[in-house]
Amino acid sequence: MLTRREVLASGVAAAAAAALPLSSFAAAEPAKRTLRLAVMWYMVGEGKTVLEKFQILKDCGFDGVEMDSPSDIKPEEVLEAQAKTGIKVHGLVDSVHWKFHLNAPDEKVRDQGRAGLETALRDAKRFGSTSVLLVPGVVNAKQPYDDAWTLSMEQIRKALPVAKECGIKIAVENVWNNFLLSPLEAARYVDDFKDPSVVWHFDIGNVINTGFPAQWIKVLGKRIAKLHIKDFSRKKRDDQGLWKGFDVELGQGDADWPAVIKALDEIGYSTAPEGNWATAEVGGGDAEHLTKIREIMQSLLISPTT
Repeated sequence: MLTRREVLASGVAAAAAAALPLSSFAAAEPAKRTLRLAVMWYMVGEGKTVLEKFQILKDCGFDGVEMDSPSDIKPEEVLEAQAKTGIKVHGLVDSVHWKFHLNAPDEKVRDQGRAGLETALRDAKRFGSTSVLLVPGVVNAKQPYDDAWTLSMEQIRKALPVAKECGIKIAVENVWNNFLLSPLEAARYVDDFKDPSVVWHFDIGNVINTGFPAQWIKVLGKRIAKLHIKDFSRKKRDDQGLWKGFDVELGQGDADWPAVIKALDEIGYSTAPEGNWATAEVGGGDAEHLTKIREIMQSLLISPTT
């Protein structure tokens, strides 16, 4: 038999529960995904002018594009195309980082590399972009790993005043450069700058050969400022050769997209109110092909069925 105190307590609890709206008992709905979809400039296979290519992207349902700098394309054409189509040049790629390594043994080469980065930062400001993608260095028989760390950081630090003046992030990308080979090391590299102007541009496909994208996302967390979207098949790599691993449609490789989007949800990248960017870096083509890519990205990243 219930005591008087227990009866009173249960009555109070029931009354309190009755006063709550029914929505209070429903499971909290997941946050809406706000990713904005883009492609790399080279992927637009149709259109003769910048404006025509931007219009194709608009018609295919994309929000933005990543372009190169330094570049021969006239800035005025880019600005006009943005204004007329609404397609955003959300980021630029340093076009000389593979030629003029920031860790090159020759100081003049390193200076050329930094000059290219600074040009890209200024172009990014002009276009209203938010980041410049940077490959910070290359490790090989003549360019040691430890020097890649110290020399590249030295050059990036020299470029930081320009980045701050322009309000642009320097976004280091994981590529096949024999450098920054684990997410823990990548996180430390960014953190060692102790400067919010240095962030990470995470390429999902580039880590699949030796790692797992969702694990990188978890470790890098809020350091991730941009995403490159591509896949990689370990089976094709094993059967046909290393680079053939990239010869696979989005969603048909070993990225494990459900795990990727779960990790992106958990760090808040995919649900940020301002809408973070996801840029396809795959084989390009005509408008029909680009539309297919956009639809696949939508299904994998924004409204997955699983």
